[in-house]
Amino acid sequence: MAIRRRTQPSGQDQAVSAVIPAGSQAPDPPQPDDILPDGRTARRDRNRQLVLDAALELFAAGDLSPSPEAVAQRSGVSLRSVYRYVSDREELVNAAIERHIERIGPLFVLEPVGEGPFEARVQAFVTARLRLYEAVAPTARAALLRTKLRGTPASEIIRERLANRRGMLRVQLARQFEPELSTFGQDADAIMAAADALTQIEMMDWFVVDGGYTLEQTRQAMTAGLRRLLGPGGSKALAAQPRQP
Repeated sequence: MAIRRRTQPSGQDQAVSAVIPAGSQAPDPPQPDDILPDGRTARRDRNRQLVLDAALELFAAGDLSPSPEAVAQRSGVSLRSVYRYVSDREELVNAAIERHIERIGPLFVLEPVGEGPFEARVQAFVTARLRLYEAVAPTARAALLRTKLRGTPASEIIRERLANRRGMLRVQLARQFEPELSTFGQDADAIMAAADALTQIEMMDWFVVDGGYTLEQTRQAMTAGLRRLLGPGGSKALAAQPRQP
């Protein structure tokens, strides 16, 4: 089935301003009721979660670098309280990314891995990756944006964690299709690299945001690509090609 692009561009590909103001609004001086006894710790934690969840909602709405003011309005928590939990915009965004990664951790797991016939493994793999993509895409865009801004210790940590996540997904791919990859001989690394690029979160985001494809069309493209790269026909086609001296 031919894959056709949507005629209307995705609303997600609108340009998003990522400029951080030179100075952040200073928090109000502490008030007597800011000092929470042990019995009110739960309330403070709950409000902090509301703040971080509001930032994640703004990510999903296209604001990849939300201000504390926008988060305060979205969460219903006072601006003074927002500044009690985070010191500035950068800390706010980084904390929201961390919270989201913790929350969606189970979606990075593929079980069982590497079991069953090839076609069943392809379908299971693509389904799992698209489910992960739907959950992580807005936060992944915000995380990538942080790594491209001025270098800070926080952005370096995010860059390292993104690299670790990509590596984990690469290992998962190799385990899922180990029987097929073992048939490619010296071409196995190149085939693995192509399959890895096709199925990383950034590539799925290209399909949906930049390419203008639907999730179902993205599923079809990934499925067809994995079949061509890793299926029985792929290794036979490579074996028939003449080798360069």
